[in-house]
Amino acid sequence: MKILILGHKGMLGADLRTRLSAGHEVVGKDIDEIDVTDAAACRETIGEVGPDIVINTAAFTDVDGCESSRDRCFAVNALAVEHIVSACRPRNIPIVHFSTDYVFDGSKGSPYVEEDVPGPLNVYGQSKLEGEKLLQSSSDNYLLIRSQWLYGAHGKNFVRTILEKGRSLDVVEVVDDQIGSPTYTADLAQAVQRLVETGQRGVFHVTNRGSCSWFEFTKKIFEFAGMSSVQVHPIKSSQLSRPARRPVYSVFSCRKFFAATGKTLRFWQVALSDYLSGTGY
Repeated sequence: MKILILGHKGMLGADLRTRLSAGHEVVGKDIDEIDVTDAAACRETIGEVGPDIVINTAAFTDVDGCESSRDRCFAVNALAVEHIVSACRPRNIPIVHFSTDYVFDGSKGSPYVEEDVPGPLNVYGQSKLEGEKLLQSSSDNYLLIRSQWLYGAHGKNFVRTILEKGRSLDVVEVVDDQIGSPTYTADLAQAVQRLVETGQRGVFHVTNRGSCSWFEFTKKIFEFAGMSSVQVHPIKSSQLSRPARRPVYSVFSCRKFFAATGKTLRFWQVALSDYLSGTGY
């Protein structure tokens, strides 16, 4: 296939490009080459490339920043999706789009399935949900993948930030009342490849297996990085006074992915160890 990846220089986009290039012709476009909030630019780029499938990884992901940049957040995470769908519709080009656990409010208390009703707590989640709605109302030829707590070899992420803190601080404070599933973008890219190459459509939850708090995740990061001397102290989310509210429990059920592919992703601890033992940070 000829695959167009929008946002190919980002954390997930870069891993997708590496993964898919082995068996497909991949064309990448990033913010310096296309403004996805411009409908004409989307039409022009997709028309010139002539892809068999479009993978959109472009997103405004600064969760706290979205609270004060609502218009820009919605332009990138929602309006751009409508532009991409409109550009793909004349040739019925399938679209792969990504969303987040932040479309849910975290009050369910058990893993979220694809059919659960969203209820975002913050502007970022609201913008991603609006993007989902625009995609689903405008196309039936899509693959919508929700994931969470991403880290990888490219770009800023929690693992890299925590390691930087550990190199300069003796004590690091991290919240212990938010639960999710850390997901390595290299593993997510492999899962996306399976879904794309088997022609799947609809909504899928995809994460590494298992769950933890940010506090537990941080302790494991330092352990695997050989920095066990750094003390990690648990705190509550209310102590941070961050602009955006976060869901307290946003773990996904990935049973639908397993049913479709016969595969599961690795446990998050195994993926993290692999990431930290390589050159990815």
